[in-house]
Amino acid sequence: MKVEFAPLSVPLQRRLQTASVVQWIFSFLGLAQCCTAAFIALFFTRFWLISTLYAAWWLIDREKPSKGGRRIHILRNCIVWRYMRDYFPITLMKTAELDPRQNYLVGFHPHGVLAAGAFLNFCTEASGFSMLFPGITPHLMMLSLWFRIPFFRDYVMSGGLIPSDKESASYVLQKPEGGNLLAIIVGGAQEALDARPGSFTLLLKNRKGFVRLAIQHGTPLVPAFSFGENDVFDQVKNPKGSWLRRIQHWLQKIMGISLPLFHARGIFQYSFGLIPYRRPICTVVGKPIPVQKKHRPSEEEVDQVHQKYLNELSNLFEKHKIKYNVPEDSHLEFI
Repeated sequence: MKVEFAPLSVPLQRRLQTASVVQWIFSFLGLAQCCTAAFIALFFTRFWLISTLYAAWWLIDREKPSKGGRRIHILRNCIVWRYMRDYFPITLMKTAELDPRQNYLVGFHPHGVLAAGAFLNFCTEASGFSMLFPGITPHLMMLSLWFRIPFFRDYVMSGGLIPSDKESASYVLQKPEGGNLLAIIVGGAQEALDARPGSFTLLLKNRKGFVRLAIQHGTPLVPAFSFGENDVFDQVKNPKGSWLRRIQHWLQKIMGISLPLFHARGIFQYSFGLIPYRRPICTVVGKPIPVQKKHRPSEEEVDQVHQKYLNELSNLFEKHKIKYNVPEDSHLEFI
């Protein structure tokens, strides 16, 4: 006998979607601090052995993040991410096939405030990555400092996140069997300071390290633009040269992360809060750009491939912008 369950009511679905987004924001804004506090606090309780054993495991396992991480498919397929997908909603679109016999380096743009599109599309299966790109295993780079936090490092590795350093990137790109995709949010934390609705400014003009990496491994470059990524949060005005911008840059140099003063809506009201707006995000993955392998590329060779990448990214944006309600007179600006 087959048991059928009644579909959830719309109000309940919306509450679950909002709860999933709250959980996601907390996981990156508060969970790291909670994990650190719990790890230290346990040493002063009768459960001290938990922290002791974890510290020993941490020492043994310290190289794992830079060796491809440890993804847990149950967590990648968790229903929470599907509710988060439907909250905005977030979608993933491909414009070309990716050969599972090759590795790929994807440049993701823009960073946005919290990189919602990058996280959900590459670190979960909510948008159907494995169905769109069969035989491809995605990895997303994240600031290395997050992998130094006890317990939290295991959580972020479960989705396919790896540290943003050359060693970790090379480990993924040099796998001879292919079938790996490394996504890099090229603009990084600094670009987040310019993330606001209607902004199409990308910190990319002098960011060439990812191009050099692709050439050294002979890995095709794939541009990806996430339409709507900058639209889900407002940000306190911080023009270049302002006292706020100077403080943010100073903190970034010290801590390694930027601190955009963002705001949007609340949980129970829509006037102010830290919950993102319900605005669609669509990540469009472009076609691969072939790259000839060279162990020590010259600056001229890097510049040539970099310019080709900029052109392909601009073409991708221009081709799809009308579909995602971007004004016709808006164009990408590289700084």
